[in-house]
Amino acid sequence: MMPRVLALANQKGGVGKTTTAINLGTALAAIGQTVLIIDIDPQGNASTGLGVDRENRETSTYDVMVGELALADVVCETAIPNLLIAPSTLDLLGVELLMAGDSRRNYRIRDEIDRLGSKGLSISGDDRREVDYVLVDCPPSLNLLTMNALTAADAVIVPLQCEFYALEGLSQLLNTVEQVKTALNPDLFIHGIVMTMYDQRNRLARQVVEDVRSTMGSKVYDTIIPRNVRISEAPSYGKPALLYDVKCSGSQAYVRLATEVVRRERALQAA
Repeated sequence: MMPRVLALANQKGGVGKTTTAINLGTALAAIGQTVLIIDIDPQGNASTGLGVDRENRETSTYDVMVGELALADVVCETAIPNLLIAPSTLDLLGVELLMAGDSRRNYRIRDEIDRLGSKGLSISGDDRREVDYVLVDCPPSLNLLTMNALTAADAVIVPLQCEFYALEGLSQLLNTVEQVKTALNPDLFIHGIVMTMYDQRNRLARQVVEDVRSTMGSKVYDTIIPRNVRISEAPSYGKPALLYDVKCSGSQAYVRLATEVVRRERALQAA
């Protein structure tokens, strides 16, 4: 059984891509799904946020991108049962130049996930496990790494900050998704848009949510991620918010988002 691959993408930085990848992955794992997060952002914040120290990253998604290792060889466990991560390093900054002449450069992640789906995943000699969901945490730019994620993905989850420039950035991303559909991945679609960093006291935030919903309709998830100090604190402890403080409003929002993602997946399978 092939895993469902969801890319978390937005070329704008600071919108909550990594936070959403970490906490959505944790929430999915908590309801019994086996989840692999592939960190292809050179900043490596998803890896840090799941407790993988930079000095301990002997292998990374860089080795996968340049063809030196298989994806299964760089995956490691996290403190959360059923949640795995393929960490990244700053070496990814140079991968575009190194792969300039590779005819399969846009398909590297896709090829590795295909191999993973057919063979399963074994870490440190344990029994092979089937992965239910792969979440790809993209960098905040439309480069080769993001193109790899979009080419590999079944669908895209778009974290969108509740701020003035949200719709402009969303328009650019939608254009990119259409280009990838035309050239590389005809089945790609927008799984959903999740509004993040929402402050209900802010009139502008409320207006942005209304504007996005009126433009994108049912593509916008019902769940809205609030601006929450516990979400901001959690990465400094190398933990997702759901492990740091499961009762906080941000953690509970990500639990609802995971339920909504699974519900949409079941509807797609039934269609």
